[in-house]
Formats: sequence, structure tokens, C-alpha cells
Amino acid sequence: MIVGAGMAGVQTAVALRELGWRDGITLLGDEPHPPYDRPPLSKAVLLGAAGAGVDVRFDVDFDALGVDLRLGLRAQALHAEDRHLVTDAGPLPYDHLVLATGAYPVALPGTAGLPGVHLLRTLDDAAALRPVLDARQQVVVVGAGWIGAEFATAARQAGCEVTVVEAAERPLAGVLPEVVTSRMRAWYEEAGVDLRTGTPVSAVEPGAVVLADGSRLAAAAVVVGVGARPATGWLAGSGVRLGDDGAVLADDRLRTTAPGVFAVGDCASFPSARYGERMLIHHWDNALQGPRTAAANVLGGDEPYDPVPYFWSEQFGRFVQYAGHHTDADTLLLRGDPSTAAWSVCWLRGDGRLAAVLAVDRPRDLAQARKLITRSATVDPSLAADPAVPLTAAAR
Repeated sequence: MIVGAGMAGVQTAVALRELGWRDGITLLGDEPHPPYDRPPLSKAVLLGAAGAGVDVRFDVDFDALGVDLRLGLRAQALHAEDRHLVTDAGPLPYDHLVLATGAYPVALPGTAGLPGVHLLRTLDDAAALRPVLDARQQVVVVGAGWIGAEFATAARQAGCEVTVVEAAERPLAGVLPEVVTSRMRAWYEEAGVDLRTGTPVSAVEPGAVVLADGSRLAAAAVVVGVGARPATGWLAGSGVRLGDDGAVLADDRLRTTAPGVFAVGDCASFPSARYGERMLIHHWDNALQGPRTAAANVLGGDEPYDPVPYFWSEQFGRFVQYAGHHTDADTLLLRGDPSTAAWSVCWLRGDGRLAAVLAVDRPRDLAQARKLITRSATVDPSLAADPAVPLTAAAR
């Protein structure tokens, strides 16, 4: 039994078959739509490209795989002691269970049910925002993170007037250091987006957003992108232990604290030996990689899961990629001038190991760095800081 029909759930089913699982597989999805990929929702679907032939559905023949796909079915509770799920269609027994319920977007307090306030996580969310872009409405985006920037990019391409409001003093304040994000501020201005930082939202009213400083922004639509939380509330009292962040506390084999229950993707954290801390990764690549490890271990294997995290974002005409994981204690090296079109940032551990890289329109840096991080390579700082030197040539 797999709960969750997003990338992580679908890839778990595929991996189980590829690795030799011959028994039944039931895949539950709480949306009515056939399983689909999420990255295009903030890009192609918003701009109408999906209607021009881009299909976001996964290219998976569930019937041929022998997967019993049940859509529009929500898991309500888990009874791990006797191995059955409670669903809105009744109880379902299982022998092995994989949790792949993903995450849900955080809403602004007091905005539930308000007309014109949107989140962007599902296909229905994207469909609801299409008329906003088609009508070139005045939009306020709350949150200058990855989703906020991607939606602002699409809205400007559609001809909307866009204001982005961020409570922190700069974009991506909780993710990247100021030396990096200070350069990103200019991207908003170049795209014609009014970016307002250090200005929390105090209220959302029909047709307006009120900021903490008393100013009012006209808004035909408000798009909220202030983070996501693991969709695990239904697991309370199940025997599956959750962390303070709501994530399933999986071990390094993606096993949970309940027998026969595994967890993958956005809903679960896992301990990383590579980085020496527990990781909760809300990115597409984690939902792609984790299922193969979980599937192997469902079949009786003993495979550890310790990937090099990776994600990408397309915003304001730039392709931004990140691989690895850095902390404030790591040494930051700039590769190139962030005021130019293409540049990168490397982070080194105290022993010289490459910990992470951020690449802006430098895909070769990303590809090489990902391999170096995977093998825990050390690099020469002076060479790594030279954008003319390939990162592989900087490795010791």
C-alpha cells in the first residue's frame, strides 16, 4: 500500500516492480486527477503551455504495472498494530506501507475561504490562477521564496502588474546568505516587479493587502508562497513518530517507527551521515531518489539513503540550481561576479570538502560540483574561486 500519488508515491510503485516485487500494489491519491508532475504548475501550466500540448501527467501505465490506482481517496488514520488504514471509503489492510503524502502549503492566518486568495501546490490551484494571468490582473505575491519568485516570473510574462511582499529583509533570507540574495533583489526590479522586503502582511481584505506599516496594496488576486509543511496530521496516534516540524522521522533506510511502514519524499526526514544532521528536503529530486531505496528495503534489502540534495528554479530569465547542503560555518567562495549574467557560489567545509554549490546559468559548475560532493572531494579554494577553472580541476 502506498499513500500519496505524487512523484514519490508513483516512483515507489515503479521501483517496486522494477526491483522484482510481484505481489499487489495499491496506490492511493487524494486528488481526482491522474498522477502528475508538480514543477510545471508554476511554469508551463500557468502560462497555458499545457493547453498547447504539454501534458503534466506521469508517463506511467499503471494497468500494465499491475498497480491498483485509487484516486480521490483520502487516508484518515493509520492503525499500525493491526496493519490497516482508515480511509473515507472504509478500512484497507496492508502488509507493507509506504507513506508518500507530501506537503501542504502554509496559508496566511485569517485568509481561509477569502475570494481572490490563492495557494499554488496542486493542478486545481494552477487552474484557478490561469484566469488571473489571462486577465492580466493586479497581483500581490506574499513571500519572496522560490515559489513566489517563480509565480512572479510567470505573472510578469503574462503582463500582470506584480508586487512581492516579504516579511524578511531580503529574498530567501532563511535559505541563502545576504552576499548572494542581495544580488537577486535586482532580478525583481529588472523584471518590473515591485519587491517590498521587511514588510509583513497585517491583513488581507477584498481587493487589497494591508501591510504592517499601514500601507495598502491594491490586489485583484493574492498568491501566498510562505512555505510548506509535511502532510502528516492524519498519522497522530498511529505509532509513526513525527518530529517537531511535523515530518515523519524515518531512519537512514527510510523505515519509520512502525513495523512495515516506510516514508519517502516531502513528508519525511532522514539522518544524513554525509552532513551529520537530519534532513527534510522539499524538492523534486528527493521524491525521485528516495523511492528506489524504500522499494529495495521493502523487498528485504538494507540500503542506506544519503543523497546529495538537488533542486532548480527558473525565475526572471535565469536558471538557478543548487546541490548539496551548507551551513553558516562553511566558507563561501564566489565564482564570478553576481552582478553578471552567469555566476556560482561554492561552500567549503573546514577540511576543504565541497559541501554545496549554487549555480546561476552555469550548469557545468553544478554538474561537476554534484559529482565532487558525492565523493566527498576536497578542493583548492584559490582554484575553486576562479570561474575560468573547471571545478573538477580544483579538486585535490
